[in-house]
Amino acid sequence: MARVREIRSRVAAIKKTQKITSAMRMISAARLARAQQAAEASRAYGEKLREIFASVASGLDGDAHPLLARRANVRKLDVLLVTSDRGLCGAYNANLIKHAIALVAERRPNLDSVSVIAVGKRGRDFFRRRRIDMPKSWIGLAPTPEHAREIAAYVTGRYLAGESDELMIVYGRFVSVLTQTPLALSVIPVLAAVPDAKAGPTLSYEIEPEPEAFLAAVLPRVIEFAVLRALLENAASEHGARMTAMENATENTKELIRSLTLAMNKARQTQITTELTEIVAGAEAL
Repeated sequence: MARVREIRSRVAAIKKTQKITSAMRMISAARLARAQQAAEASRAYGEKLREIFASVASGLDGDAHPLLARRANVRKLDVLLVTSDRGLCGAYNANLIKHAIALVAERRPNLDSVSVIAVGKRGRDFFRRRRIDMPKSWIGLAPTPEHAREIAAYVTGRYLAGESDELMIVYGRFVSVLTQTPLALSVIPVLAAVPDAKAGPTLSYEIEPEPEAFLAAVLPRVIEFAVLRALLENAASEHGARMTAMENATENTKELIRSLTLAMNKARQTQITTELTEIVAGAEAL
């Protein structure tokens, strides 16, 4: 009887967990559609921005603006790591952190210093425990232009002040609900982020008043958009990963409930059989 009560208690607890995982799956599914639409729209905007920037920059060299040219001696690297604030999204954050660790390990032998600038609680907590240099971090940010502008201003200021020689962003690119790919992209200097800027544009754009003045105005926007795109892709990837993880968890609870129910029925059957046997044996003894 004690075993039946124990199994019944476990089934009740698992059913409560099942309600939570099912609710979280539905919430992520509802949020995913809007996040996916925003991420995919940012890609089209990004391609057009890259095309225009490549057209303008094709006739200029790195001396036209401090944010353009790669420095001859890159000794200080900033890594902007974008992760989620919450867990329960499978291996999404772990894969991003592993990608950042591999990047740091690959680049560190040729550098004097590596700094991680974390956006998201998961990445921040991981690298804080390992005591890596983290000059700045953000948590609880929504993927909005205002927040992207704040982050871009900070990383740009570090580059212009000589506190870093290159900025790379690590984030998860949304491919599908089942697939989110970690990416590491160079953002500053900007010509490094647009490797075909010198290859010659497919379209010719007339810029007024001067290309140099245009670059001075648009370069900060290019960096802001790179950060915004990372935030949007991260939001879509997080919801897709959490939706998949919670769906798998819900299916696992169903299977566990079925197996426990079967075990409980067998235990009850064994108990009834034992009691009947004892009753019959007692009757025969009389």
